Amino acid sequence: MNQKTKGYTVQEATKKIESYCAYQDRCHKEVVAKLKDMGMIPLAIDTIIAQLIEDRFLNEERFAKSFVRGKFNIKKWGKNRIVRELKFRNISKYNITSALKEIEPQAYLTTLDDLAHKRLQQISETNIQKRRKKLADYLLYRGWESHLVYEKLQELIP
Repeated sequence: MNQKTKGYTVQEATKKIESYCAYQDRCHKEVVAKLKDMGMIPLAIDTIIAQLIEDRFLNEERFAKSFVRGKFNIKKWGKNRIVRELKFRNISKYNITSALKEIEPQAYLTTLDDLAHKRLQQISETNIQKRRKKLADYLLYRGWESHLVYEKLQELIP
């Protein structure tokens, strides 16, 4: 199985991908794309993926949890956006549900409140309807659930 493709043996490609996965949690889709870019054949890709899972370099649940924590804590994304991005990466429904438990309900509402207040300060629009729309569009784009967004609008711009 020591077939050379674009200069990488299976062993070389495995080592390279191990360091790629060790640097940051990756999902299967990212690793497969990287291996295809390296010119690996499907059989080699399957072999390498199996080895990565066995050696715990690749773990979808761990990836999903760290993705949720990062996008929520750093980017302040809402659950809708996080779920959409995880689905795009072919993460299972089970792992998505499990990963969303990483977000504390109280922290979630506090973050929405902080984000809404901060954004409202930045909106210079004087027309109340346009002001509401700008704030709503901003929060919805970031993936916050519509019922939470509209409750927050009622509270901030009565």
